[in-house]
Amino acid sequence: MSGFSYQTAFSRNIGWVTPDEQQRLRHKRVAIAGMGGVGGFHLLTLARLGVGKFNIADLDTFELANFNRQAGAGMSSLERPKVEVLAAMARDINPESDLAIYPQGVNEDNLQAFFRDVDLYIDGLDFFAFDARERVFAHCAQHGIPAVTVAPLGMSAALLNFLPGGMSFEDYFQLDGRSELEKAVRFLVGLAPALLHRHYLADKTRVNLKERRGPSTIMACQLCAGVAASEALKILLDRGKVWAAPHGIQFDGYRNKLAHTWRPGGNRHPFNRLAIAIARHQLGI
Repeated sequence: MSGFSYQTAFSRNIGWVTPDEQQRLRHKRVAIAGMGGVGGFHLLTLARLGVGKFNIADLDTFELANFNRQAGAGMSSLERPKVEVLAAMARDINPESDLAIYPQGVNEDNLQAFFRDVDLYIDGLDFFAFDARERVFAHCAQHGIPAVTVAPLGMSAALLNFLPGGMSFEDYFQLDGRSELEKAVRFLVGLAPALLHRHYLADKTRVNLKERRGPSTIMACQLCAGVAASEALKILLDRGKVWAAPHGIQFDGYRNKLAHTWRPGGNRHPFNRLAIAIARHQLGI
């Protein structure tokens, strides 16, 4: 494209990465399922890092309730497919981007295609999209694809990495065969065992797992994108320490606190089992 130069556009990355590493990022392919709360920010952050290839999936359209936190949400994108809006934004950053778009989301029919030639998966699915999430993480485990999830909780980012040969998503969360509500409880506890975000919730009535709803903030989504991109850089370039599950890391911007947790057995760990039991009691399940 006239006026665009990859080398110039991403030249300010050089120093934190070498010119050779920048070229390696240019040829890496990252899959992101979900272009909503965190997924859109993941895509745009990695595009600015200079990652050149993406497989992106989402079956939803933008609505007014997305305005508080979602990249791409605005008056000009109302009722437009999220995946198309974000693809256009990524191409605006790098017109040479190779983007494969999946407007029906990730399902059994397109799972193989979605992960073809992928170097890394980053989770951007809705909190309650358990079937799709279990499916994609299982595929990553079976095919040796590194997978990263960073959850926006309160004003914090909670990180879990699932690496080839290590603990799998299912081994950690233990969701298989559970009810939807039980999955929600287990997922929430497993994502952030330190629960740094629990101290400043202003209105507890806004959290209702039974009704599949909860509050959100832009701060958490943007923190998540920075954390996910940093992990992506380390994984894609094979440099730096990558903590994998059952290790977890949560940074809370409101409390200015960082927690590093280690839960051998994941949700089978006594601390997590206790937290799950307390959550069940509070929810009356």
